Amino acid sequence: MTMIRLSRTTKERSLLGLKDLSREEITFILDRAAHWEQQQEKVTPTLVHKFVANMFFENSTRTRNSFEMAEKRLGMEVINFSAESSSVEKGESIYDTVRTLESLGMDVGVIRLKPVGLLQELAERVQIPLINAGDGNNEHPTQALLDLYTMRKEFGSLEGLNVAIVGDVEHSRVARSNLWALEKFGASVNFCAPDNMRTNDLDVSYISFEEALRADVVMMLRVQLERHKGSGLFTSTEQYRSAYGMTAERMGMMKEHAIIMHPAPVNRNVEIDDELVECSKSRIFTQMKNGVPVRMAVMERALR
Repeated sequence: MTMIRLSRTTKERSLLGLKDLSREEITFILDRAAHWEQQQEKVTPTLVHKFVANMFFENSTRTRNSFEMAEKRLGMEVINFSAESSSVEKGESIYDTVRTLESLGMDVGVIRLKPVGLLQELAERVQIPLINAGDGNNEHPTQALLDLYTMRKEFGSLEGLNVAIVGDVEHSRVARSNLWALEKFGASVNFCAPDNMRTNDLDVSYISFEEALRADVVMMLRVQLERHKGSGLFTSTEQYRSAYGMTAERMGMMKEHAIIMHPAPVNRNVEIDDELVECSKSRIFTQMKNGVPVRMAVMERALR
């Protein structure tokens, strides 16, 4: 496959979100991810002597380790930054921290933070490309890319795919990135959520759980009950599972070819029963596996 050879600005080489990324750019990333997945060698040092700073101002397990694996497979020098053991705890701003790491010679920064809008501001003010590893409830572009990659491998195409996203939509950056990306490929996306977990800032239809179970892809979101204390709708995880959890009975209502997805971390026996996490319809750990080649492609796009 021919590589895209364009003169890009630093911001164009960044990956801040999928809402404004073209279908062609997303396809390019997915195709390059397929290339990296096919490589037999564990390490292909195409980005040797490049330095990356993984800057996580919010806790992460899968995303941070997936990025680090992708970076090391490309031969990069990796600096892992944790806010808990940094000058951020002393009052230093996120901007000053990023500028400090840039000044030390980083070539690219992977960043996760809570404030919505700050990432865009940082990208305007620094001279290295930034990759969004999750910003507040705004976007999580690499998670959506690995989700699209998983669906494309499963069904061959995203065109006409029926995807239902179920759970805590209000606080989900995953739901937003998947919605905006999937619609570019002609997929049909619907949300399913309790009243107090819906959001009104997205142009999308809400359907019942029974309707959601008829989709080709049923993507369960982590329920963030800690953010809904006092709402009165659900008083326990058991009550949520009863109304919106993926149980064996509900899985039996799905189409034969349909699959279950989840961005993780999984609350077992809350949004999905323990016995279903690794069942034949589940692609949860496949998604995690696919995250490495996808993030390799994203890193390559930023630096080559």
